[in-house]
Amino acid sequence: MGGATADWLNLLLRWFHVIAGVMWIGQTYLFNWMERTFTPLEKPELKPNISGELWMVHGGGFYLVEKQKWPEIMPKALHWFKYEALFTWISGFLLMMVVYWAGAPLLPYASELPRWQGILISAGTLVAALAVYRAIWFTPLGDHQIPAVVVSWLLVVASAWGLGKIFSDRSVFLHIGAMFGTIMVANVWMTILPNQRKMMAITEAGGKPDPRLSTIAGRCSKHNTYMSVPLIFTMISNHFPATFSCPYAPLVLGGFVLVGWGAAKLIRDVL
Repeated sequence: MGGATADWLNLLLRWFHVIAGVMWIGQTYLFNWMERTFTPLEKPELKPNISGELWMVHGGGFYLVEKQKWPEIMPKALHWFKYEALFTWISGFLLMMVVYWAGAPLLPYASELPRWQGILISAGTLVAALAVYRAIWFTPLGDHQIPAVVVSWLLVVASAWGLGKIFSDRSVFLHIGAMFGTIMVANVWMTILPNQRKMMAITEAGGKPDPRLSTIAGRCSKHNTYMSVPLIFTMISNHFPATFSCPYAPLVLGGFVLVGWGAAKLIRDVL
């Protein structure tokens, strides 16, 4: 691939990736804001399946949003928010291929590892991250939030340390961000959307509501919110070599993950 072609492809993919990411993360925070802003109905006995309502104004329009406790009415047109997540991940994956697999040094200059092996390890980290995440949060450990969070954070720091032994300094943080992004898009397509479809199918079949489907989907949505800010840090960290080239880079990353988690939690729960 010629230098000019790679530069144009890099630019277009970054542009698309940022726009898709803004749409995805913006919707995530909007729905999280709505979750905590819904107000109880004045006469709940009139609408027993409605847990709250929310009035909003935007662009000269006034909107009334009601949240059903369980899907009761299946409209002809149901709007799903899913492709923003998919397009963000696909464009990010292509960007990794263009920038690191085919462009900038993926491995240190002194590395004896062939590039093709480095690429396999690079792709394997994404699969491994998803497998480990689900092994933590979709097992009994996931029902104990504090231990699961501590284990997850320690594994992030350990991953940064381990990847630093293989990849170039500049690419390590980007791989951690790619791992977060892979987990996030998998949460949407492997858990949130399937659980929503199961809820709809139960409703259409006249079955009994299963609150755990909503609980698990909500937990994944919360995790996506918390990972979004640290993920953005990994995207911009390449512009600040002091973060990734110091001897304690894994701990620096761990610190920013905690700060990002706290910021995301503040935005989600307070602002």
